[in-house]
Amino acid sequence: MQKTFVLHTLCALLALVALVSSAAQPPNVRMGLTEEQEIGGVQHPRLLPSRDFVALDEELETRFWHDKAQTILADKLASHQKLNENRAKNVIMFLGDGMSVHTIAATRAFLGDSNKQVYFEKFPYLGLSKTYAVNERTPDSASTATAYLSGVKANYGTIGVNAQVERADCVRGADASTHTQSIAQWAQEAGKWAGLVTTARVTHASPAGVYAHTAERNWEHDGLITDSGCSSELNMDTARQLVEWSVGRDLRVIMGGGRSYFRDQTMHDEEGNGGLRNDGRDLIKDWQEDKSNRGAKGEYVWSLKGLQETDLNKTDYLLGLFDASHLPYHGDRKRSHLEYAEPSLSDMTESAIKLLRRNDEGYFLFVESGRIDMAHHATLAHKALEDTEQFAAAIKLARDLTNQEDTLIVVTSDHSHTMSINGYPYRRQNIFSLAPNLAEDELPFTILSYANGPGNAANTYSSSSGRVDLSHVDTTSADFRFQATVPLSSETHGAEDVAVFASGPYEHLFTGNYEQSSIPAMMAFAANMGPFSKDKLNE
Repeated sequence: MQKTFVLHTLCALLALVALVSSAAQPPNVRMGLTEEQEIGGVQHPRLLPSRDFVALDEELETRFWHDKAQTILADKLASHQKLNENRAKNVIMFLGDGMSVHTIAATRAFLGDSNKQVYFEKFPYLGLSKTYAVNERTPDSASTATAYLSGVKANYGTIGVNAQVERADCVRGADASTHTQSIAQWAQEAGKWAGLVTTARVTHASPAGVYAHTAERNWEHDGLITDSGCSSELNMDTARQLVEWSVGRDLRVIMGGGRSYFRDQTMHDEEGNGGLRNDGRDLIKDWQEDKSNRGAKGEYVWSLKGLQETDLNKTDYLLGLFDASHLPYHGDRKRSHLEYAEPSLSDMTESAIKLLRRNDEGYFLFVESGRIDMAHHATLAHKALEDTEQFAAAIKLARDLTNQEDTLIVVTSDHSHTMSINGYPYRRQNIFSLAPNLAEDELPFTILSYANGPGNAANTYSSSSGRVDLSHVDTTSADFRFQATVPLSSETHGAEDVAVFASGPYEHLFTGNYEQSSIPAMMAFAANMGPFSKDKLNE
């Protein structure tokens, strides 16, 4: 018994010596870790498993992943065995404004799981386009619209003009020799009909690329030109260009927002909103009179009800202006009970296709989800993903309404944003929630965050208390402004490449990495029109 006591005492002393000795050693030596291993542990922390996460049984099996890869491989081999080299009768370009690759990935999580596919991700061919402007690394929606619609890179803030024109240059912007031709013009010259659909104002930067030529993207009505010190006669605003100049005048479908930009300040629209123009004009009335004088049936509508009551089989031209400015965010349509008052992007897309497909020669249609970008600028990630989901629904509807054998659909973005997916969220964790790991200051942070923007002042940093504690904040609210590192009144665009997805004739051309200005060339070649038609390639 005495021997046992001595043995226990000796073991205790040895343990104490070891403890004291280890306390004097650096942490990595105490734990038996190399410095590299310790750094790795910090960089890739081992988090507690989520009680909410339940693994799918099939994902635990090696066979599941091999079978999945086998299916994908078989689909790819099948698509390469017979390339679709039919001539595209119709071309539809879908533009998710500001829809970065991160936005698409976050939308998968918003749909329920990272293994989901946003509809257009199922398209067989994918590429990346370089979005820079001639004079800026990070572009805007004006210079990029010139690139992906006319095939010419331009300066930041300009639309439908080449890089000889600097932003707000009253003289050079009015010089027709600097004006570029859009793919809508090529389509019209080939006997096809053309149209545009957007959730932004129809005079905004992206849709204006279809028909306008201007040195300043903000010149959407005459007053904004004179405010810049330029002549509103020498430099025509985009609203007038849409109604009076040849490409805009001949568009068979125009749908979006922006009623106030077409009427004088002394006038009011159907909902009582005042106009913005200074020239006494009612351009909507002028549009109607033009169609009547040409012996065509032109229908103007301003509500979902009006659109639904329009006989698209007997309408030659359709002008739909559904809001005084931009249309509401898609999620806000339901939250504000506007879903029966204003059309969704899908509603407008369906009506546009049904009207345009009456032309035996085919059509070109531009469809923009403009408010993905605006939500990102406000660091309203929830609304950005809701609009991306609706964007995908409109694309699915378009693919269902058309034939892959004769209709090319191209889906892309004009530029990216600074939103990223960070932390170590659990699989299927709500993408709008807090990351499961705390920061060094023992405070939580959001899974989605921005490099800059208004979310800094709202939910990131307080001058009095430091970083904001979001423990009891509902970050899943649609109006929550996500955290941002640098305080700015409006979040900026990003400069990285954006994705391009293609389905239909000559879809295989859209693989690889290329200039954004190559996109309309490939679309035009597929449809055999404009300067990139087959007979002009070798000229």
